[in-house]
This record gives sequence, C-alpha cells and structure tokens, in this order.
Amino acid sequence: MDRCVVLVDAGYLLGAAASLLAGEPARSRISVDHAALIQQLRERAEAETALPLLRIYWFDGAPDRVPQPEHRRLRVMPRVTVRLGALTRSDGRWAQKGVDAAMHTELTELARNRACSDIVLVTGDGDLLPGLMSAKEHGVAVHLWAVQAADGDYNQSEDLVAEADERRVLDRTWITRAVRARDLTGMCAPPPAPRPEIAAILSAPLPEAALAASAERAAEAAASARNGSGPDSAEAPATNGHAHGVPAPAAGKGVPTPKDLAGLRGPNGSGGPLAPVPQGASALRWSSDRGWIDRPATALGEPAETASLPTLALLTSAEQRWADREEDITTVGGDPFEVGQVFARRWMERLPEQSHVQKLSTLYPRIPHRIDGELLRYAARFGLLAHKDDQIDEHDRYAIRAGFWREIDVRAAAEHAPAPGAGPATP
Repeated sequence: MDRCVVLVDAGYLLGAAASLLAGEPARSRISVDHAALIQQLRERAEAETALPLLRIYWFDGAPDRVPQPEHRRLRVMPRVTVRLGALTRSDGRWAQKGVDAAMHTELTELARNRACSDIVLVTGDGDLLPGLMSAKEHGVAVHLWAVQAADGDYNQSEDLVAEADERRVLDRTWITRAVRARDLTGMCAPPPAPRPEIAAILSAPLPEAALAASAERAAEAAASARNGSGPDSAEAPATNGHAHGVPAPAAGKGVPTPKDLAGLRGPNGSGGPLAPVPQGASALRWSSDRGWIDRPATALGEPAETASLPTLALLTSAEQRWADREEDITTVGGDPFEVGQVFARRWMERLPEQSHVQKLSTLYPRIPHRIDGELLRYAARFGLLAHKDDQIDEHDRYAIRAGFWREIDVRAAAEHAPAPGAGPATP
C-alpha cells in the first residue's frame, strides 16, 4: 500500500529532547505540547516519503501499564495509536519493559501484511535491528529519524543507522516548536508557601465542641479497654477537654475529621450516628479566613438548606458527560487546583437555580460530603491517586478544594458586581 506509518519510541524521543534542551534525560525537565508534536511528525513524514499517513504508533511506558493523562490525550487524537509497556523502578531509576518488543512486533506485522510501503522509526535502540531487517526483506523502505544529540555525536545504535534506508535528524529548531525546557530555577530552595485558600484551610483550628467530643470518645475507648466491655457499659466524664488523663487534641489540628463531626450529633457532643438531634442541640462552629461562623447541627452534619444541593452527576446529561470526557482528555492538564476549578465551573453552569451557589458559599470552607466525594472521584481520573494506594495526597486534596472555592468565589462576585455603566443605587 502506498502510504506511510510512523513508529515513535517516546522514551527515546522525549529523553533525547530533554538532554538537548535541559542537559539531562529526565522527562520532568521538559514541557511537551503533544498535539503540536504529533502534527509535526505527520507533516514531516508525509513530506519526506511523499505518501499519505496511515497511522502514528506511540510507544511508551506507564506504571502497571495504566494510561497517564498524556496517554489519554494522545490516544484520542486522529491517526494516533498508543501502545504501553510497563514502567518499573530499579536501583532508584525508572526503566521501560516491553516497549522494544511491542515496537518489534508492530514493525514486522506491518511489513508482513503490506499495510504500508514506508515506515518511519523514531528510536535509537539497537534491539530493533532484527525487525528493521525483516521489514526491508518484505519490501518496506525504512526511514530512521534521530533527535539531535546534545554533544553533537550519535545517540542511536550504529548498526541501526547502517541498516536504515533513509536517515534524518530532528534538530533543535524542529524540537523546540513543540518541546521546551521547564524553568526549574530555585528548585533547591524551600518550597513556596501554599495559596491563600489552602493556607486558610490548613490553619483553621478545631472547634472547641469537636475537641471535647474527641476527648470523650478517647476516654470511652480507654474505659472499654480496661473493663473489657463495649462503650455502653461505662460512662467517661470529661472536664475541660480532658478525660481520665487523656489530653484533648491540639488546637492546631486543622479542620475536624468525619469522626469529630459524628460526635457532634447529639447534645454536648454526644450521641451515636443514628441518634436524633433534639431541640437546642449544640451548633457547629467553623473557622476560616472569614471568621467564626455558627451553623446549627443537623442529622447530616450540615445546614438543612444545603442538604438539597444537587450533585454534578444529577445535573449532567449523557451528551454532556461525553463532552466532559472529551474536554478532560484534550484540554484539562490535571493540575489539582485546575481540576477543582473545572468541576466547580461545570456544576455552577448546570444548576437550575443560581441561588444554590449562595447556599454553598455559606458553608465555606467545607464542601458538602456528597459533592466533595464526587469532586475527589473526578480528580482521581487525572492520575492524582498515589501509586498502588487509593488515596489522593493531602496537599493535592487541599489544592483541589481550593480550586473549587476559587471558582465559586469568582462566580459569586460576578453575580453581585454592578452592570457596566450603571450608576449608584438611588436611596
């Protein structure tokens, strides 16, 4: 068939580009515009072979072969197929497993099935030499592309170079159209202070009622352990945040945990998870950069007027869900703060009543648990879960929620801003 195929070893292409632009092969040292890079590969392949492109195969490694955000964006691009090998860590270094074998298989199968007349290889690994020679025996012209070496020498196998039909070099000018070095100046300096929204949440002291409830539960647990019975068989008095010598948690602990909130369901911080809330029950007090706010406790641990706030899933149609996934793949970068903003923007745009935004604002800095859980599940799509651990890093969780609140604040401020050219209200 008179068409061309491009096989890209992403580890070689991006590692060599990092060496050329940043002085070391770590891919974390460069920023890549994958859409522009794919377009450049297509245009150059079609120009040099004078044939239309059939497909670009992108070979890369990933932990447990799980697609990363960049792989999800690449595999939905036109004429791009992603093949993933394993990415393993040994002696403090990451290594790809199975990528060379996958490239060898694809190369020989394309040639054997006469799927194309020309194949462009962007690689430097000599392990592909048998596959290259097999492709030539099946009548396929093999073009070998190299990334300009940082030291001006070869960064490819000499045997691979000798067997190729055509050879080209992707020079610095070509590379920098889609790849640039990251500015890592000051990386050894102390980390910068978190955003004000994150700092406000981190510094919020635990409410006094939650402190007392936490101390009372600790005393009950200690009494149960001594008596060998359940928590209902003994009473544990608490005085000034202490019980039986158990100190209350430090005031700088941060926002209360779900356990702390569960202990505030009844009067004086007592009551089981299903206990009714009597009249005159204690109020929750939340600390934020907006000052102390008193909120009545309810069976759900949040004001009754916000319990009816709809989740994004309830507000999203099947067509919108498809469009959201396309946007996530193609335009959302995966920064935790940005993820929170995107989620909040979609939620607000689909609300049937914009008064819901004002109701939510009264809860700051706490997000209702139904919406918060949905937000964190959404964030997990972007590879923010710790490796082999279904938890998101604590700082990332704060950044996700801070991005959510920033978008809410922007919308609330816009709704209250006077119209352009409007004069002052008449008294």
